[in-house]
Amino acid sequence: MKMPSVLAVRIALAASTSPMAAQLAGPDSFSEIEQVRPVTTKTKGSAVLRAQVLLDRAYFPSGEIDAIYGQNLRNAIRGYQKTNGLQATGNIDVPTWAVLNTDTAPILVTYTILDADVAGPFIPIPTEWPDKAKMKALGYTSAKEALGEKFHVSPKLLARLNPGKDFGRAGEEIVVPNVTANPDLPKAVKIIVDKSDRTLSLADADGKITAQFPVTTGSKYDPLPLGNWKVKGVARNPVFHYNPKLFWDADPGDTKAKIAAGPNNPVGVVWIDLTKEHYGIHGTPEPSTIGKTQSHGCIRLTNWDASAVAQSVVTGVDVLLQE
Repeated sequence: MKMPSVLAVRIALAASTSPMAAQLAGPDSFSEIEQVRPVTTKTKGSAVLRAQVLLDRAYFPSGEIDAIYGQNLRNAIRGYQKTNGLQATGNIDVPTWAVLNTDTAPILVTYTILDADVAGPFIPIPTEWPDKAKMKALGYTSAKEALGEKFHVSPKLLARLNPGKDFGRAGEEIVVPNVTANPDLPKAVKIIVDKSDRTLSLADADGKITAQFPVTTGSKYDPLPLGNWKVKGVARNPVFHYNPKLFWDADPGDTKAKIAAGPNNPVGVVWIDLTKEHYGIHGTPEPSTIGKTQSHGCIRLTNWDASAVAQSVVTGVDVLLQE
């Protein structure tokens, strides 16, 4: 995707009817006061969106970008602060903004919807396992959903940023978070999943945390299997084998089923197999739920975060699952 200049982005955003979009061409479009204004639990709107995009590009994301300050964002800020030697308050203060503001790329960019973005097919995903098993692929249900995952943004916020736009039309120009230019993560030697704050961190050979992601980690019925494990393998676009015996909430009449690959597959676009049988780190068809709901014991991330983790790990990497 071609990235336009800051000036071109500002002109494009000025023409938008979205007040939030008009504020976010890049760091230099903010006044000096706005660039260091604290982001706390009471902060809303464009300042939170800006923080989420910068943290996403630093590999300390808060999950789906939604311009809402929640627990995932608080954990992301704390993790970023710890890694950068800052006081871990969970709020973005002046010293934290100073580090974040070294990233001067535009916060939002214009994007022209491609033929591939709207090619589909876009088909509703059934809820029952036998019906899912009949599908040849579990793809996206709409172009807006596909674009949301591509740019790590909630479909609701994407619509707010682009009032009146047709997400199903190739050639339509829209405004999106600038998250596609991230450098590749360095190879990790250890994965650390922390149950207490629902995060997955990657550590390098020196023990430094290089990335942190929000996760869903289990439930009272399927608790996180605490302890030391290893990565057994990585599968991209995995087929899911549903076994009702492994699901406490399975319907009595359920039988085993093979579910085709796709972003709306129950384990998303990536499965990182662990040496603990039946357990893995994987994506999800419901990115808005990450860190906010329960799982069947596995470690669940957004599809894009699962893909980033998969790029950073290899078979044999240590995995610590802790309280």
